[in-house]
Amino acid sequence: MEKAEKLLMGIENVLGMANELFDEVARLKQVEEECKILKEKLFLAQFTRSEREVFELALDGLSSSKMAEWLFKERSTISQQRKDICKKLGVKNIKAAVEKFQQIHQEPHQKIHQESPQKLVHIS
Repeated sequence: MEKAEKLLMGIENVLGMANELFDEVARLKQVEEECKILKEKLFLAQFTRSEREVFELALDGLSSSKMAEWLFKERSTISQQRKDICKKLGVKNIKAAVEKFQQIHQEPHQKIHQESPQKLVHIS
């Protein structure tokens, strides 16, 4: 076999592997998204329906007074539900509860490999 043929075979092999890696990355991204959805559902499942309504409005930044207006409840009821939410999450206030929920989506991105792609392909 000539050197050029070996080189072409090597390139075809690398391209095939790259294609497989691309498909695997796409699959893993889908799995990651599904995990985030499940984490959200699990997070919200610990609340009663009323607490979930209050928490969703807290995510939108509404005050207790506005929540009471939106949900047609007494402000004291909203305040109690916010306290119950915080107790279940082990946090001091609703802002910390919202931050805890938002952390589900803010997982740090990690580099898989430090070297440039050119250094990963060795052609002899």
